[in-house]
Amino acid sequence: MITEIHPGIYYVGVNDRTTTRFESLWSLPQGVSYNAYLVVGEKVALIDTVEEAFAGRLEANIREIIADRKIDYLMVNHMEPDHSSSIAALRRIYPEMRIVGNAKALQMIAGFYGIDGGMVEAKENDTLDLGGLTLTFQMIPMVHWPETMVTWCPERRTLFSGDAFGTFGALDGGIVDSQIDPERYWDEMRRYYACIVGKYGAPVQRALQKVRALPVETICSTHGPVWQREIGRVLDVYDRLSRYEGERGAVVAYASMYGNTERMAERIARELVAGGMRQVRVYNLSYADPSVVLRDVFRFDTLIVGSPTYNGALFPPVAELLDRIAARCIPERKFGCFGSFTWCGAAARLLGEFAQKMKWKQLCEPVEMCQGFGPEWYESCRKLVGCVLNDRSEH
Repeated sequence: MITEIHPGIYYVGVNDRTTTRFESLWSLPQGVSYNAYLVVGEKVALIDTVEEAFAGRLEANIREIIADRKIDYLMVNHMEPDHSSSIAALRRIYPEMRIVGNAKALQMIAGFYGIDGGMVEAKENDTLDLGGLTLTFQMIPMVHWPETMVTWCPERRTLFSGDAFGTFGALDGGIVDSQIDPERYWDEMRRYYACIVGKYGAPVQRALQKVRALPVETICSTHGPVWQREIGRVLDVYDRLSRYEGERGAVVAYASMYGNTERMAERIARELVAGGMRQVRVYNLSYADPSVVLRDVFRFDTLIVGSPTYNGALFPPVAELLDRIAARCIPERKFGCFGSFTWCGAAARLLGEFAQKMKWKQLCEPVEMCQGFGPEWYESCRKLVGCVLNDRSEH
């Protein structure tokens, strides 16, 4: 069944409940959708495509609406292959279809798929008349590739936003947020943002300024639900994430070889809650899903990291988390750390150096435990937590 979002605007996307890793990195326990949209006036435009393994389903969805009519235009908002890899197949099916994208996108189409004819270059505020409906283009570079743009249909007050405002999670029957309970998508939106878009806060802020200048009533992203009722909350989530504004709360992330660092992490978490903090997330980095940890690092304003010393360095799962955080250029988090060693300490020092590199506020000196954890370390944990809680009272 095809969903008509507005008169002349149809959802023709597909669900992927088979792929286990997005970008071969990020887990998809609830699947993912690849959203494409058909805009039908006197002429027909397809906005974005789907991952090539699902091209047959996309074609079937299109034919359910327009039967044997041709597609006149394909709008390419974003060239990442989960949205563009069906272009070559569609061009074979619709050989007269003209492909519309900005200059960078058209170059990428030639590079990825060897197509260099039948192109229309889209520039800022260019308009395409479909007869009864029009489409206007605005550039939002680096959200999250350099060629990204959005397409605006003023007659339906609908924004086709590419990857902006997207989420992980397949669509379970409903397409529009009014047809579903959207609650489960908020954490999937944060996880998606943290993993995919997280480095590009400033470009997202510029894109939000453009979106807010339009009388938007519908947002059609390339992943997740079509947003109508929840547009305010969607924009708020993206605004907070792109300003790297953490909610009050703490992530306690650690790895432990023999359980001593883990016991310290557990003690710190208990002390945080005893001191009145309600939002605390504890992750064993040897097992935790990296995308979930990153999601909560973006969500909360305090990060406390613990690591044993391993070969004179950080334990590898801890080092991997810090590398992922640094790659996303998060400008500010309140930071505490603790380390352990048996005969030569390094972890606590290296965690402190990470905070200095990131220019983060380190709440107090690292807690460094020698050998086994016991009651003699309780006061050190309490002191670290006290620094966290006292700092919070000042903000």
